[in-house]
Formats: sequence, C-alpha cells, structure tokens
Amino acid sequence: MSKNFGLGSRSMRKAGIFALKNAEMVGAISFQTSADLGQRWAQFCEFASEHGVRQMEYVDGELVVEYGNQLAARVRENLNRSTAETHADTEPPSIGASTAQNRISAVNTVMTLATQGEWVPISPTSSTQCGISKRTHVRQVPPSGLNRDNLQRALSALDARGYAITCLARELGLRSKEASLLDAKSALDDASKSEAVTIEYGTKGGKPRRVTVISDRQLTALQRAAEAQGFARAVMPAEENWQSWRETGLRRIRETLQEFGIRGIHELRSAYACDRYEQLTGFHAPVLGGNAPTDLDRKARQQISAELGHSRIDITNAYLGGQR
Repeated sequence: MSKNFGLGSRSMRKAGIFALKNAEMVGAISFQTSADLGQRWAQFCEFASEHGVRQMEYVDGELVVEYGNQLAARVRENLNRSTAETHADTEPPSIGASTAQNRISAVNTVMTLATQGEWVPISPTSSTQCGISKRTHVRQVPPSGLNRDNLQRALSALDARGYAITCLARELGLRSKEASLLDAKSALDDASKSEAVTIEYGTKGGKPRRVTVISDRQLTALQRAAEAQGFARAVMPAEENWQSWRETGLRRIRETLQEFGIRGIHELRSAYACDRYEQLTGFHAPVLGGNAPTDLDRKARQQISAELGHSRIDITNAYLGGQR
C-alpha cells in the first residue's frame, strides 16, 4: 500500500506539496496560494516529525490540536507586546494570531485535498480545540513611520533599491514583498494613464488589487523605483530570488529603518493608512486623536482595507486604531 495517500512521494512534506500543485493545476488555487500553503505545511511537517509522525495517514485531529496549542502559546507571548511590534515584518519567536490561524488552515487544506474531502477540519480559534486568539489587535500608538524627518534620514542611508522599496511602502502602502516584486516601470506607466496601479505579485492570497496614485510623492516613489529597477523585471535585483533577497537586501532595509526609529516596513504601511484616512475623511486617524462620523469612518476603512490588500475592514484597527 502506497504512503501519503498515493500522492507520489514517501516524504509527507513533498506529498502535501504535490497535493497543492494538483489543486493549482486544475485552477482550484493560485500559484501564490499554493506556495504559501506549502510553506506552512512544511512547518507543520517539522512539528509532526518531532512527534513521531512522518506519514499523512497518521495525521489526526489530536496531533493538529496539539500543534495549535503550541501556536496559541506563541500568540499569547505576542499579546504582551505593543501592537506595532506585533505587526513587524520579521517574525519573532512569538507570532501573531493571523499567522497561527493561517498555519492551522494550511493543514486543514492539505489534509482535505489528500483525503479527497474526508478530513474533518480543526478550528484554529475554538476554545475546545486550538484556542488561538482571534485577530483583535487595535493600534494604540501612532505609526513610527509617520515622522518624515526620521524617514528622510533613513532614506539617505539606503542604496537605490532600499530607497525605492521604503518609499513604495510609505507612499503606496505596499508590503515588502509587493514592493520588491513590483514592475515599477509598468506601474509608473499605468499610474500616468489611470491614476492607479495594479499590485499583483507578492500579494496576500495572490489576489491583485488597485491602489490610487494621485500625489506627487507617490509618483516620485514610482519614478525612483523604476530607476532602481533598471533592466530587471522587478525592483528586486535580477540575480536574487525572493528567499535570498528577504535575508539580505530586505534585512538591511529593516535594520536601517530601525536605526532611525522606524520599527519596520509595516510601520510605513500604517503611516500610509493614516494619511489616506485623513485624505478620505478630513479627520485624523483615531490613533492620532481623530473622531470622524461613524459612516464616514466605515467608508474610509473599506477603501483603505482594499488598498492595503485585506478583505476585512476590522484589520484596519491595527493600522488606524479602533473604530468609533
């Protein structure tokens, strides 16, 4: 009898990735989703191996719940930190609730594919199963990326690509991966014609989105990025892959930002969100003391959530502060 439900490998990790690739080939999931789930599945496989499970047929709900309990403990460590630190771009030993929930969801997805729908999903948040905290982070302090004097000093210490990626995060609200994989030349042309750019590479869940480009700072950021890109296909150096770039170039950017009082690239996204909120409502963001009317607040959050690449407006609490 073949191991791992006949998925073509005796390795549990590889078998799970094969299951995802099969789903990708029939259009059930995107390439990016397959890659993200594969990475999370590999993390679970390490845990399973440490517990003596190296074959998918022996993965059961009890093992996944134990994995979830371990993740929940790491989330509780994170809750003792400030909101800004919780959402840093680099992952510390403790993790956020969304990261932990996504890891359990990945196990559910792979096992459902491998068992052809017979797997009974494990709830990440149920108190009787994994008990991972729900995503309720509310920003309590202003984003450290708001201070443009500190930002300018940091930019002066960065090379052309570091400068470009930092500005793309600050002026367009891009994630570090989105900024790195952006074809800035095409984006600049798009912005010149339509006052918006399409972000499609490195996005969460592989979902493309449109970001409004109407300010001089935004256009300048795209111009600098296009110059830094040169003849490459993206802002990231042509000779690098995402893994190596994340560990080298992006790390240098984060370390430089921290030297000048900016906790990370995510803080620049938060600063973008606060600026955008004021543009849309005429009020400061709640974390800056603003008090926009409820209907105006909600409408702005819906737009900002979409521009940041999220599907829920409550996630804007982590960028803007709590809803009024």
